[in-house]
Amino acid sequence: MSVSTANEGSVLNAQVSKGENAQLSSLVGAIAVADLVKTTLGPKGMDKILQSTDPSTRSVTVTNDGATILKSIPVENPSAKILVDISKTQDMEVGDGTTSVVVLAGELLREAEKLVMLKIHPQTIVAGWRKAVRVALTALEELSQDNSADPEVFRQDLLNIAQTTLSSKVVSAELEYFSGLCTDAVLRLGPNPNIEMIQVLKKGGGQLRDSYLDDGFILDKSFGVSQNKVLTNPKILIANTPMDTDKIKIFGARVRVSSVAKVAEIEQAEKEKMRRKVQKIIDHGADLFINRQLIYNYPEGIMTDAGMSTIEHADFEGVERLALVLGSEIVSTFDSPELVNFGTCEYVEEIMIGEDKVIKFSGVGQGQACTIVLRGSSHHIIAEAERSVHDALCVLSQTVKTSRIVLGGGASEIYMAMKVDELARTVPGKQQLAIEAFARALRSIPVILADNGGYDSSELVSELRVAHNAGDSWMGLDMQQGIVGDMRELGVTESYKSKSQSLKSAHEAAEMILRVDDIIRAAPRQRQDPRMQ
Repeated sequence: MSVSTANEGSVLNAQVSKGENAQLSSLVGAIAVADLVKTTLGPKGMDKILQSTDPSTRSVTVTNDGATILKSIPVENPSAKILVDISKTQDMEVGDGTTSVVVLAGELLREAEKLVMLKIHPQTIVAGWRKAVRVALTALEELSQDNSADPEVFRQDLLNIAQTTLSSKVVSAELEYFSGLCTDAVLRLGPNPNIEMIQVLKKGGGQLRDSYLDDGFILDKSFGVSQNKVLTNPKILIANTPMDTDKIKIFGARVRVSSVAKVAEIEQAEKEKMRRKVQKIIDHGADLFINRQLIYNYPEGIMTDAGMSTIEHADFEGVERLALVLGSEIVSTFDSPELVNFGTCEYVEEIMIGEDKVIKFSGVGQGQACTIVLRGSSHHIIAEAERSVHDALCVLSQTVKTSRIVLGGGASEIYMAMKVDELARTVPGKQQLAIEAFARALRSIPVILADNGGYDSSELVSELRVAHNAGDSWMGLDMQQGIVGDMRELGVTESYKSKSQSLKSAHEAAEMILRVDDIIRAAPRQRQDPRMQ
């Protein structure tokens, strides 16, 4: 229905959906988004092709990463946008579990929809859920393990987590190889890893198996013409400054001159101004000048004559990361050389990867910095491999910090659901129904895992529940054989941080959507002309 309200002399037209219509609209919209990514969950999940509607690009992305899918689709339903946001948060916070968090929230809302249809008030459902989530988190912590005291066992835990994370990705064909590659990269960073130290470089050609971990820092650029391409113990100056003003560039202005010679004088003045700037840079005494922006031929020629090598147009992320790795700073003014913090490394050289020239920095100040070079037969495969490796690096770095792990394959969800069911038997009233619904939502995760693998989910999950009731809390789904198996022997391990964050985020999002009873669509207030008042 439409309503009009007067507000300080202005008329605001708003479309309002109220009561049951608003509740069902918000629930159905969120469930639809969860169903969209449900089939990508687990090692047997399917991929999605995302095609841009922009006629100028028509770009195509092939992925099963939940956050990438949800970021790429236009969503109008307000409750669906909440699920997109929690997926983005999960991606930023942990890196993995972006699909799980959306699917779990969707299943919670699916159960809530049934309860709302039974005339159970949303606040009653919320109260039951809050009790259930506390019990579930306690159960998850009971199930978690911390093996950080034993480096060998902890490294195996990290390998298992990497394999579990990557098993659903495009790199699963080379699962052990990429798991070891990501684990070695993160372990290089020490007890407080900063994955900004890990550069991921994409180079077409070869196959996924040709990817490798390099102990240096590789920048996808090349040196200037006729410059020294091998530097030993260089002094490196990193800058973000315009070096393209050697030609006249006067935009939006009219210049009147009496002859062409006057134009030449202006151009000469510009060149002189650039020459003085380049001389200031040379006076710093650096061996290598790396600039975020372009370096035109004139300043590059002056630097070459002075024996300085240059790298131009290094992308901003590359410059930021390079400054971090070399222990340098990014400068934009050159009047005080004594105040500049220069970067240093043992060796800089130009190398070939495939058919492309790149620059490798060896022996950098931050010794743990490294580069993962990804190879592949097409840019779609390399792009998806980069997303896969990024997820693994993020979740491994979080695990190194928190050091706690839990078993995967649906084992954690079944154990938490069992504990929540035990709680339900002690809570009287309608809240009991909400708590039971929470347990069913948790059990839906292994059901979806089995369905995505083409297995009989009813049979497998019932066997799993029997095993857990018998005290075998380590039992989960063996997705390779389609049976119930020991997750400890199979090495199906997940990060405790990822699992707990998924549970908290899914519960909070589902609760927020469930508490909605009105949806108000209002146009922005129109600015009034003061002369009309």
